[in-house]
Amino acid sequence: MVEAAPPRAWAAVGPLAADLRLDPATRVSSHDLPLSGLPQGLGVDRALAGWLAWRQRNAAVLVADAGTVLSLTRIDRRGRFAGGRLMAGLSLQLRAMAAGTAALPEPPAPAALAGLLTGPAWPAATGAAMVAGVAHGLAAALVQALRELSAAEGDTRLVLSGGDGALLLPLCLAAAAADQAAAIELQPDLALRALVALRPPPPAPSRCSGPGPGPGGE
Repeated sequence: MVEAAPPRAWAAVGPLAADLRLDPATRVSSHDLPLSGLPQGLGVDRALAGWLAWRQRNAAVLVADAGTVLSLTRIDRRGRFAGGRLMAGLSLQLRAMAAGTAALPEPPAPAALAGLLTGPAWPAATGAAMVAGVAHGLAAALVQALRELSAAEGDTRLVLSGGDGALLLPLCLAAAAADQAAAIELQPDLALRALVALRPPPPAPSRCSGPGPGPGGE
């Protein structure tokens, strides 16, 4: 069995599994990124995603990483970190609602969320109503944030990333005005692609060969 080559670059938020053998010299931290204004303790995932989203456009961006926590990372048009917002993500809000009340059901499995969100916007079933309420609330918060930044900075793009980004995209597009909808896009693997862009692989070796043997050669 051929052992996989070690990664050229890696990043992590939080503790690592004990059996992982990663070279500390190839670890990427927030302050390895060419972004100014980064505060101490900003998660490297947010820094990576924000940097690449800004680098793609060289203009103001708002990156929404929709995971356990929905993080909003603002990068201004000059490539500076300009603050952010954090809120409980879709699944975390659903679990909190179920745990904090006596009458609400356990949240549906993650695989069922997409199907529920393609149903009625105002469902009758309690579980579906929980999902619709949280998802539409998150989408509304994202569209409002984009509206605020567009008014403050002009041309601003909202880039959705993370595991729930694809679920929230159609809700954001439906909630946005026509000009806003054109400024919303999905890039689910933004942080991973940022690692590759920051530490690109070496060029493949040249396969050029010399001239072949002439007449009468071997």
